Amino acid sequence: MKILIIEDEIRAVSQLQLVLKTCRFNYELLDIIDTVEDAVIWFEENESPDLVFMDIQLADGLSFEIFQNTTVDAPIIFTTAFDQYAIQAFKVNSVDYLLKPIQKDDLSKALDKFLKSNNSSKVNASVLKQLLSDLQIPSQREGMLVKSGKGFVQIKISDLLYYYSEDSITFGVTQSKRFIIEETLDELYSTLDQTKFFKINRGQIVAKSSVEKISPYFNHRVKLTIDNPRDQEFIVSRPKTSDFKNWMNK
Repeated sequence: MKILIIEDEIRAVSQLQLVLKTCRFNYELLDIIDTVEDAVIWFEENESPDLVFMDIQLADGLSFEIFQNTTVDAPIIFTTAFDQYAIQAFKVNSVDYLLKPIQKDDLSKALDKFLKSNNSSKVNASVLKQLLSDLQIPSQREGMLVKSGKGFVQIKISDLLYYYSEDSITFGVTQSKRFIIEETLDELYSTLDQTKFFKINRGQIVAKSSVEKISPYFNHRVKLTIDNPRDQEFIVSRPKTSDFKNWMNK
C-alpha cells in the first residue's frame, strides 16, 4: 500500500507513523509534503498513491487549495486539530477524518472504511471549491495593536500595504512605517477581510490597494510591484497564481 503524508508538523508525522505501526498497517511511504505549493507539484510529477493522509491547515494555506490547482486521483483521510474543519472535510466525500492527536481506534476505523470502499473513494472537487469559498468569509476587523517603543499603538487595517514574516517575526508595513505584530501570519490572515488582502505565498500578505503592477515570472508565477516594498520581493506562489488573478479582477 503506497501512501503520501501531507502534514507540516514533524511531531504529527511521527505520531501518525507510530499509530499506523500499532494498527499493523503495511505501507510504503512515498513522501512527506508540508505545503500546498509542494503538494501541487508532487501530484503533477508523480503517479497517484493508494491513500493520502492530508492535514487541513498547512504552512502556506488550507490543503483544500491543492484540489483547485491540480487533479488528485486518490482517496483522502483528512487530519486536523480543529473540529469545524473536520466536519466540513467529512462532508466533501473524503474517506474519513481524524482529529489530532490521532488515536489508534479512530485510525483503525478509518483504515477499515478505506479498505471496504475498495480504495475508490475520491474527493469531490466541486464541493471542495465551494467549501473553500465558505471558509473565506470576510472578517470585519478594522484595527490592530502593534508594538511601538516600549508600548503599543492601534493602527487601522486600511493603512496597511502588506504583511510579511521574517525570522519568525510578523511585520506590517504602511506608507511610512514598519510595525511588529504579535500574531503569526496565518493567525493574522484568518482575521482579515480577504476581499482586500491576499496571502500570496507562505510569508507574505498584500493589500489589493498596494498592488501597482503584475508581471510574468518563471515557472508560471507572477511578480508584483508593490507600493513601498522596503527591499521585499513579492512573488505569488504557483498554486495561488490563478486565484490571485481572479481576486485582483473582482
